[in-house]
Amino acid sequence: MEQRRLGRNGPQVSAIGLGCMSIGIADVYTSSVRDDVKAVELIHRALDLGTNFLDTANIYGDSEVKVGKALAGRRDGVILATKFGIVMGTSPQDRGIDGTPENVRRACDKSLQRLGVDHIDLYYQHRVDPKVPIEETVGAMADLVRAGKVRHLGLSEAAPATVRRAQKIHPIAAVQTEYSLFSREPEDDLLPALRELGIALVAYSPLGRGFLGGRFRSVDDLAPGDWRRDNPRFQGEQFAKNLAIADRLREVAKEKNCTPAQLALAWILRRHQDVIPIPGTSSLARLEENARSVDVALSAEEIAHIEHELPKGAAAGERYAPAMMKSLNG
Repeated sequence: MEQRRLGRNGPQVSAIGLGCMSIGIADVYTSSVRDDVKAVELIHRALDLGTNFLDTANIYGDSEVKVGKALAGRRDGVILATKFGIVMGTSPQDRGIDGTPENVRRACDKSLQRLGVDHIDLYYQHRVDPKVPIEETVGAMADLVRAGKVRHLGLSEAAPATVRRAQKIHPIAAVQTEYSLFSREPEDDLLPALRELGIALVAYSPLGRGFLGGRFRSVDDLAPGDWRRDNPRFQGEQFAKNLAIADRLREVAKEKNCTPAQLALAWILRRHQDVIPIPGTSSLARLEENARSVDVALSAEEIAHIEHELPKGAAAGERYAPAMMKSLNG
């Protein structure tokens, strides 16, 4: 497995990580992993393939517990990332953000307990709390580093100006945001700022929530409880437009003799040396398919061809429903 450094001074990680949201929240995705044994098997196979960068969060159901079970006896060499900050009520509509120092400390201790580890390698603020100055939140996170509970700090869905302010308080190793051929907004302002500061970008949903991997042909392919049914890109005419765009990637992948998912991941890897995609999956076959994307070489001409077929801004619809969009780029 190809390796990359997480920021200028961060640890070495596998060029492709594993997003662990779908192993912890039942029904959030059509093929979410509900069984502990299967979740552990999936993570063990990822480690065997050289994928040592695992990404979870305290709100991903029991994902942290399952990741912890998988790491029992296999903790060495794993770069473990988790997140705090989003707080949930009795329904998704009750979602809030808590970036207070008290919650920083409380959430970290609970994550350590669920994971069954003595430290977290990369601790993210999941969303920026507009009610709490970023200096206060990151200051409390820095205290966790000094206490030995956390090794490196990260932010998720943070605006460049916020990242700059945070960096003045404590070095930030990574900023996580959605990035793929469907979502290239970070190229405008965020990526240039991160490169200036020596911070890595960790790309979640690098397969466009399944579109770019050819996972489905119709909304009916998604389970009734799959949250993507409420996502603007999966609704009505926007679904049809996005499917047509994904089909163009499929044709390019045929020419390249690889799968669409491998091509979409290879595009990220070959276009950027400082971006680490973390595709999530519940399938061993998909896991192995994604890992093999590191073997797909792309020339400058091939990258240009991909971007001609899937131009920046081509995806139809916002990447989240309006209420969730408000918490992005904070």
